[in-house]
Amino acid sequence: MSILDKILPRQDFDSYEDFKQNYKVIIPKGFNFGYDCIDAWAAEQDDKPALAWTNDESDDVKVFSFGDLKRMSNQAANFFKAQGIRKGDTVMLILKQRVEVWVCMIALHKIGAIVIPATYLLTAKDIIYRAQAASIKMIVTIDDPIITGHVIEAMPGCPTVQKLAAVGSRIPEGWLDYRTEVAKCSTEWQKPTGADYAGERDTMLMYFTSGTASHPKMVIHDYTLPIGHIVTAKYWQRVEEGTRHLTSSDSGWAKFAWGKIYGQWMCGAVIAAYDEEGHFEAAKLLRAMDRLQITTFCAPPTIYRFLIKEDLSQFDFSRLKQCSIAGEPLNPEVYNQWMKITGLPLVEGFGQTETSVLIANFQPWIPIKPGSTGKFSPLFDLELLDDDGKPCEDGVPGNIVIRNAVAQRPAGLFREYYRAPDAMAKSWKNGDYYTGDMAWRDSDGYIWFVGRNDDVIKCSGYRISPFEVESALMEHPCVLECAVTAAPDPIRGQVVKATVVLAKQRGYVASPELAKELQNHVKKTTAPYKYPRIVEFVDELPKSISGKIQRGKIRENDNKG
Repeated sequence: MSILDKILPRQDFDSYEDFKQNYKVIIPKGFNFGYDCIDAWAAEQDDKPALAWTNDESDDVKVFSFGDLKRMSNQAANFFKAQGIRKGDTVMLILKQRVEVWVCMIALHKIGAIVIPATYLLTAKDIIYRAQAASIKMIVTIDDPIITGHVIEAMPGCPTVQKLAAVGSRIPEGWLDYRTEVAKCSTEWQKPTGADYAGERDTMLMYFTSGTASHPKMVIHDYTLPIGHIVTAKYWQRVEEGTRHLTSSDSGWAKFAWGKIYGQWMCGAVIAAYDEEGHFEAAKLLRAMDRLQITTFCAPPTIYRFLIKEDLSQFDFSRLKQCSIAGEPLNPEVYNQWMKITGLPLVEGFGQTETSVLIANFQPWIPIKPGSTGKFSPLFDLELLDDDGKPCEDGVPGNIVIRNAVAQRPAGLFREYYRAPDAMAKSWKNGDYYTGDMAWRDSDGYIWFVGRNDDVIKCSGYRISPFEVESALMEHPCVLECAVTAAPDPIRGQVVKATVVLAKQRGYVASPELAKELQNHVKKTTAPYKYPRIVEFVDELPKSISGKIQRGKIRENDNKG
């Protein structure tokens, strides 16, 4: 019996309607991903491939089995236990895509400690904020001097941090040498019992949101999150047992949980990992994809924008069966170019740090409409509601809401914003979870993303989606990046503003004539009333630490003016 057989009473469906109505999960009592997925696969087939790993230093691909991961995570669990880490303690990992990030996460799940994945882009200020907010007890990082330097600089402001460890050869004075210490530990691990055991509804994982509007919030997930991500992996990314899946993401982002550990291993797929050094280079990623021999691939639109600029004719896409896209809305132009070059559609999905996939183009049941996010996931009781809490008719933008979230507690939905009562009150109303995102539904039941509630522009009685205007602008060859926001206007209240980064390598120079050309382009591409009355050219857009555009900062600057 496979892992999925114990959780899904039924795995195959005849249509999307069948899937939506009849997909159900059984959450095993005390479910713990470390024991009930990793160790379970190892018990069934010790040499079953689990992780295929490569980096820029060689053309080799190292393959680790579930048996390897069981033994390595047992050693790591013994190491963490020796350092005083117990159930409920918080441990932050800044490990990029070293093999150790998977090993440490599994080990900490087995212990019952709370994992806080973090990006290597954190500064000392960011580390202090996280350490104080989450009472972090231990930090494990790679041996990059910049990263360890930020941690050392932060330590005077991190009184709860008791232990520091580094992975690599450049170990700072006073730090633990992770690899040396773990190698001393036994590959046998004593599974906790009674109150020391963690599973099911205990706290497993804490993510800090990207903080596009304010300080990052702490998102708490319990041990049912991997079960929620079965839909993400099996029915959206379409991974299969034994095939290799690559998601382009650093281990510090929630996209890692979406595409590089939980749902994929629940399905018995092999996770393909590319541990890139330095700045992102599309050509290097393409070569790694070739080495890894992937069958399924997932990345944000930004990655695809870079990939389509490469000479893709020199790469073999014959093994690639599914390409998924998430992280931000998909501009149709990117979809069309990728389809033209590779013959593969980009299968869009949408969700949050707080959830597993909420909306997706679930293949092969529904034909893709480029620009649409797809249809609702069967895991959640999803609905589009107006500001009065009433269901929206087709064509009317509404709030994306998970109904009965408290009563049903579906697997894959976060438990709470930790130590943030105001955020909880704003998002959780009458037992429903308001995602803060808006969309509309067409007559075929497809969902079309509008934007964050705070980003939607209200101009002369119209509600205008910034994404729709951005998509129109992106079709013009002069636009490299853009952000559409509401600017204050004494007559209309708000007007549409486009902040544009030009593709200067193509010879474009900012001018009033070019601004007028962009305005006319939008009028022809979408409804004329949506055109940007203000066009501002800038060298770069304000972005969060995760690379998301901070439209709120643009609005703040406009309001100050």
